[in-house]
Order: sequence, then C-alpha cells, then structure tokens
Amino acid sequence: MTIKMILPALTEAKSPYWRPIKYSLFPPLGLATLAAYCAPGDDIDLQDEHVEEINIDDNPELVIIQVYITNAYRAYALADHYRKKGAYVCLGGLHVSSLPEEATPHADSIFIGPGEDVFPQFLEDFRKKNPKKIYINSKREIENIPPIRRDLIKRHLYLVPNSIVVSRGCPHHCDFCYKDAFFEGGRSFYTQRVDAALKEIDRLPGKHLYFLDDHLLGNYKFASALFEGMKGMNRVFQGASTIDAVLRGDLIERAADAGLRSVFVGFETLSSSNLSQSNKKQNLGKNYEEAIQRLHSLGVMINGSFVFGLDDDDKNVFRKTVEWGVKNALTTATYHILTPYPGTRLFQNMQNENRILHYKWDLYDTRHVVYKTKALSATELKEGYDWAYRSFYSWTNIWKASWQHGQLKHVIKHFTYAGGWKKFEPLWNFMIKTRGLNKMLPLLETILSKVDDKKIKTDKPSPFPAIA
Repeated sequence: MTIKMILPALTEAKSPYWRPIKYSLFPPLGLATLAAYCAPGDDIDLQDEHVEEINIDDNPELVIIQVYITNAYRAYALADHYRKKGAYVCLGGLHVSSLPEEATPHADSIFIGPGEDVFPQFLEDFRKKNPKKIYINSKREIENIPPIRRDLIKRHLYLVPNSIVVSRGCPHHCDFCYKDAFFEGGRSFYTQRVDAALKEIDRLPGKHLYFLDDHLLGNYKFASALFEGMKGMNRVFQGASTIDAVLRGDLIERAADAGLRSVFVGFETLSSSNLSQSNKKQNLGKNYEEAIQRLHSLGVMINGSFVFGLDDDDKNVFRKTVEWGVKNALTTATYHILTPYPGTRLFQNMQNENRILHYKWDLYDTRHVVYKTKALSATELKEGYDWAYRSFYSWTNIWKASWQHGQLKHVIKHFTYAGGWKKFEPLWNFMIKTRGLNKMLPLLETILSKVDDKKIKTDKPSPFPAIA
C-alpha cells in the first residue's frame, strides 16, 4: 500500500515573523511514530512542508495529515486535494481533537486524541475495507509502542534530528494549555518504559538530544531511572520542566549529571493573581529566583516562557518582564500573546463572556490578539509584545544578561547561545537553503558542553552594577 504522511506548514510561516530556523529544528515525530504501525511492505512517504516542497502530483492510496490550529486551513486544502484524486484521507492532531466537527467534512476518517491505539485499529479496518468515520482514543499507554520510523526522517534538513519523546501529556492543567482537549477522557500524563526509552536514545547518533516532552521531570520515578540510565552515555540534552520540579528533591541534579544543559521553563507571569486565574497552581508560592539560581549552579541554561495579556496585566508588564529576565540571566525568552485555543477552559470562559473576536485559526499563533482584552488595549498588547522581543534580544540586554553569571566561561556560553539564536538570521537562512543546517550541530553540542567549574573565574565586576 502506498501511504503519504504530511505535516503541513503552519500558516504563520508565511508571515513577516517567519523564522526558517524555528521550523527547521525538529522532525515530525508524531507521524514517524504512527508509521511504525504500518506493514513492512507499505511504501511510505513522509513529508514536512516546513523544510521541503510537498509533492501533490502523486497518487497515494492513503493520506495521513497532522493538523495544528495554525496549519488547519492548509491541512484541509491538502485533504480536499487528495480526496478529489481518489485517495483515502485521514486527519488527526490537536486541532482535530478540539474541533472534530470542523475537520470531518475534509476527511474520510478522523482520529480524536493520541493515535497509538486508534491508528493500528484503523489500519486493520482499512485493509478489511471497513474503516470507520471517527476513531476515538481509549487506551492511554505507550509502554509497548514499536520503535519510531526514523528511516523516514530526512535528518539533514533539521538542526536537531535527535529529538525524542518518552512521555505523553502533562500532569498539570493550565487553563490556556492546548493539550487538555487532546487528552480529554483519560490519563493526561503517562510514560514509556525506561528500558525502551534508553534503547531509543541508543539508536541516535552523536551527542545531542532534545526531549520534546511537555514535562520531562513530571514523573519522579521514571525520570530518575531514565537519568541514571543515561549516565555514561556522554550525551548533552535539552528538555522542559516546571518551577516546582526544579525546586523539589534532587531530580534536577540527577538530570544535570546525566547531561541536561538547557531547560524550557514556563514562568508565564510574575503576577500571583494571573497564576491563580490561569490555574497555574504548580507555580503559585514558588520562588522563581531560587529555581533559577539552582539551575545556574548546575550549569543549566534557561529558556523562560511568558504570556502577555492575562487579565491583571497592565502597560508595565512588558518592561518588568524583560528587566526581570535580564537581571536573572535567562539565556533565552519565549513570549506569547495569550491565545484562547479551542478545547481549553480559557476558550470556553472567553466564549461565555463574548470575548472571542473571531475564529480565524491562522491568527491563533500567540502573535496576534484574538480576544477582547481588559486592562490593556489590543494595540498596547501587540506593541508591547513586539517591544519585549526586540528589547530582550537587543545586543545590550544579551550582554547584560550574560554578565550576571559569575564565571567568564558561562558569560561566553550565554552570549554565544542567545546571540546565535536571534542575531544571525542570514547565516541560518543560508545553511537551510544550502541544505547544510545539520552541519551546525557540532557547534550546538560544543556550546552546550559542561563548563568546568574548576577553571579560573573572572574577577571583573559586572559593568551593569544597577542590575547585578
């Protein structure tokens, strides 16, 4: 059977904010995971529109398309195209699970929720020529999933081909999080077997790994065994955690010992009132600065995530957030405009309050204001968001944040990573266009390598004593 698997490009990729490097980081692991359930004799073509042109002149028997909110219109157009050509088209993903009634007219079958149990069932039904219109996930476990079909991934097109996922979901339930609709009706957080995860890591060449799990430290027993098993593998890796997990117990030390060098942390807001309103309970009462100091002491760089536009935000939130991030030496920052995704409690609440401005999904990209704001006007929110990015990633603030570290090698590491990520777009674009992006991986591994604390420290005082 000929099978085509497609990850359509996000509509935002066509916008002025398009950053090719951002969408050339990770291969489509979700589709490669489903491909593992296909028969050995199936001819599978996996295409990621973010890094390659989609060939739409082919004639596959079966087409599988992964749908996110901002690629929904493109996904539907591709689905309609292939259905007209006589292919059997399936749609799945976060947006399909949130709005199945919207996706159904564009597909022969849709998948609601995780696909590890429904996709094998669909394949069995399809081969018997008796597929159902709707498949709803009911079994939440990934302990016995087959190895990802990494042979289908075009490694040379990605900066981080060694991405990996060893769990599903998150143990927390923030009101604005898109994932809750996807995992509705069952367990919202579960993991692989540790031995299976370690075996998957062993399959990956090189040193660098990126765990795409929503919360790598979310299950202490699993994570501690995983990190113990990774000792001696000579890996450097990146992943995501919460403030609570960083502060609790010794798990973050275990992660650092295993090779953790950079962590994504959802600070979201500096306002306790906003945390309460967003059901971000895991951050309430936690000392952000203590968590940051703990990570820095372990040589772990921090990518801080923040949301603007929560109801208690005022005009000063942008300046305060940027200054706080610089003062606390966050290596990178990811800012978002609050976005009410369908299927979330935030969306339902705003819909009930008549605060949703429109349902143009391609603008639900955390860069546009799509709801009626309160303390800030829509213009103030958008302009403040844009300013925050420009300010945090100005050379001045990159330099200031770098100098908050007490050791020269950490200063250089911070400056190189932050500057390289945001200030060298022409270089990234050149490497992407010449298909040489993967050649930059050794440089990333070098930057992420552990700094030897025994080296000589700089006695030079910070040139910015006001924020030291």
